[in-house]
Amino acid sequence: MQPSHFTNDILRQSGIAFGTSGARGRVEQFTDQVCAAFTVAFLTTMHRSFAFERVAIGLDRRPSSPAMAAACTSAARALGLGVDDYGVLPTPALALQAMKEGVPCIMITGSHIPFDRNGIKFYRPDGEITKQDETTILNAKLALPASLTPEREPTSDAANEAYADRYTRWFVEKPLTGWRVGLYQHSAAGRDLSAYIIDALGADVVVLGRRDEFVPVDTEAVSKEDQARGRAWTEQHSLNAIFTTDGDGDRPLLGDETGTWLRGDIVGLLCAKALGIEALAVPVSCNTTIESCGAFKKVVRTRIGSPFVLEATASLADSYSSVAGFEANGGFMLQTPLEHEGRRLTALPTRDALLPALTLMVQAARKGQPLSALNKALPERYTASDRLQDFPTEKSRALIEQWSANPEQLLRDLMMTQTVKAADTTDGFRVTLANEEIVHLRPSGNAPELRCYAEADSMERANTLVRKTLEKLAALAG
Repeated sequence: MQPSHFTNDILRQSGIAFGTSGARGRVEQFTDQVCAAFTVAFLTTMHRSFAFERVAIGLDRRPSSPAMAAACTSAARALGLGVDDYGVLPTPALALQAMKEGVPCIMITGSHIPFDRNGIKFYRPDGEITKQDETTILNAKLALPASLTPEREPTSDAANEAYADRYTRWFVEKPLTGWRVGLYQHSAAGRDLSAYIIDALGADVVVLGRRDEFVPVDTEAVSKEDQARGRAWTEQHSLNAIFTTDGDGDRPLLGDETGTWLRGDIVGLLCAKALGIEALAVPVSCNTTIESCGAFKKVVRTRIGSPFVLEATASLADSYSSVAGFEANGGFMLQTPLEHEGRRLTALPTRDALLPALTLMVQAARKGQPLSALNKALPERYTASDRLQDFPTEKSRALIEQWSANPEQLLRDLMMTQTVKAADTTDGFRVTLANEEIVHLRPSGNAPELRCYAEADSMERANTLVRKTLEKLAALAG
């Protein structure tokens, strides 16, 4: 059987699928041909709705990313397009530059997943691709150019510079003067850019944990090692805050003066309040304090994944002047531009790590308060999350189907004595118990993992719910 040279066949045979944030797979699946097929299908799809002559490309620090960027570059050139290579940079910085230039962009990144995997994120000239775009890309039957020579273009710093300018113009008068901010750099794409911006805002930046090899930092499931590092670093260096991101810089992890990492949905909530956002869209997994705090005129709950959140924020923008969204991982999406005292912050409808982290640090600094004081002002409702790794997606889906048909079965599987008050199948299976505690289970959209989210009236209880739930499910699967 002759190998196919049509994009849909190549992509189907690769086994790579779209998850909640781009196409993800094992490194060996992203061959030059597969990367070229994705590029041809994506750019041809974009040409049906947009006129452009160039495409922007960026990448994270994974060892496999440069070769993938070269393959995408060769395919774009074969279509007659110019390529602007912005090198290693945060995903939101690349998206911001591409939207400014009115061109599509391709980001080579696997975000927080292990280094033996990678991925590609695609952006239209007006923002993230939609779920319909994903289907069109996978099903497009297009001939792959016969001759492709993977080779990158010289890199430009323009996108990094524009991203830095965005925040140094919005936060004026060095508001972090007197603060010591620990920057956990690991292998984050924007580690040096973050240091530059935080320094420009007046803080004394303490560089921590810089690594040459790739480190997969998951802002939703913070490792015990990173929890211990946060506390130790804060005490050792007398820090006011500690900050890091996932691998491609679109999800923040912000710690307070005690070294305690704040949950991403709480960071998003506090940021939205500080910015005066009227209407929000958030995934179903986020903390219910978002509604109970009474800060917003409208809150819409969606499936998990930025495309679903952005679909909802776009709809809200028809009725409200200031609209945003965020996820439990902390990624903040600004749907509408903001204006304050003659300054303008342009919309950035994709996950961003810097806006929420900087907003909270600046707010606390200007109030003369510790960062923890912002969190303590909210109703006491706590969320926790973790995951079972190497848990087959098929097994996760089968269990969720069983629980959806019979919610009480979940409680029996978990050996819980509570009764079910309400069940939600918006994304996975989320059950509210009679005592108002919440357990939410769903398969990851990016890897063979079963994620568990829990909500309770204390952090200790939320953590216990997650731990016991995953222990029971691991034993059930074993």
